[in-house]
Amino acid sequence: MKIFKPAYLSIAFAFAFFISHAQTSDQPVKTIVQQQNNNWQLVRNGRPYFVKGAGGSGHLKQLVACGGNSIRTWDSKDGGKILDSAQKYGLTVLMGLHVTPERHGFSYDDATAVKKQFEQIKGEVLRLKDYPALLAWGIGNELNLDYKNPKVWNAVNDIAVMIHEVDPNHPATTVLAGINKREVDYIKAAGRNIDFLSVNTYGGLATLPKEIITAGWDGPYMVTEWGPTGHWECLQTPWKSSIEETSSEKAAVYKTRYEYGVEKDKATCMGSYVFLWGQKQERTPTWYGLFTEAGEESEVINVIQYLWTGRWPANKAPHMYSLQLNKEKATDNIYVKPGVSLPVTATVTDPENDKLIYRWEILPEPVNLSQGGDHEDSPSPVKNAFTNNRNNGTVTMRAPSKAGAYRVFVYATDGHNNVATANMPFYIKGE
Repeated sequence: MKIFKPAYLSIAFAFAFFISHAQTSDQPVKTIVQQQNNNWQLVRNGRPYFVKGAGGSGHLKQLVACGGNSIRTWDSKDGGKILDSAQKYGLTVLMGLHVTPERHGFSYDDATAVKKQFEQIKGEVLRLKDYPALLAWGIGNELNLDYKNPKVWNAVNDIAVMIHEVDPNHPATTVLAGINKREVDYIKAAGRNIDFLSVNTYGGLATLPKEIITAGWDGPYMVTEWGPTGHWECLQTPWKSSIEETSSEKAAVYKTRYEYGVEKDKATCMGSYVFLWGQKQERTPTWYGLFTEAGEESEVINVIQYLWTGRWPANKAPHMYSLQLNKEKATDNIYVKPGVSLPVTATVTDPENDKLIYRWEILPEPVNLSQGGDHEDSPSPVKNAFTNNRNNGTVTMRAPSKAGAYRVFVYATDGHNNVATANMPFYIKGE
């Protein structure tokens, strides 16, 4: 995708080159959390640093071109390689430290296991603390998701104390799934050595500043994941398939939620990490990733560039207006007989009137659903599912013969690495 005109692109990468080479030694760059004039902010190398970040460690050239300045990881695996890559592009890293959640079978009553985990994490901190691209430490991810034992916050606090002892140059945070008063009270009591709080939120981003206050958190915070409406927040079919927004619907909600949930609360919000700067299978292969598996960029990336730089790209992604199966929408709860042939129609336009190319796919719904972003196996596509593809947004779908839940997907690309996506669930009922 042509994110900038050539002149802009040269300026952007010259600036990134300057930033990445301004700190050429292997010495750490000090970051602190500071309150000034009732406003909280990160201060890096003596200068205010508002995070315009992304979750993920790939596509860094595109992130810089969009105005991004930081990436977030969920663990420290390949941490040195990621920090070096970030440094090359003038980016910083909120380095994740993997703390095993209770939902994975870890007991925080087991002092031996907790101590072993602590020592492993200490080793990672000592290994990575002097990389110049390091911004801060993220202790665990969504440890409050489906947990019962509040001793996890004691473990988090012990790690934060250790970080302060061995690494005086970088603050520490812990990441919550949403926010409520119970967790805030626990953290205030048992996790008081963290430097700022981090929250993952999706449909609730626009109201997060109010929720922070209601929960009783009066310190600085960061939004460490934000994105589309989550699969747990959407309308569902009677067979429990969540209805995903199109790429264009996502672009609209990303823009509105960021403006209300981040831009309007800069007094206490120190920045954010958009999710996901990459691609993954979670309910579908398109739900959270801003890129396709092939590296194509969605309309959401156009919005991110505008939010961070005030400029739209020279060539925008196609706009997906609708997807219909046999003239029905996803909310019509579509039941289909096995083996029948039905028309599928995608209504898509391109801002520059670029010629569009359509790809179609049918996937069965995944069987073993993940939770909290855990790994989820990708289902295999149904073979020989389409005919009469004239590349005009309409195709004939041959329904699978096996009963069960499926989705039909469309990808419309413009020849400039931009893509519009949509899918809709349907159910094959046996004869």
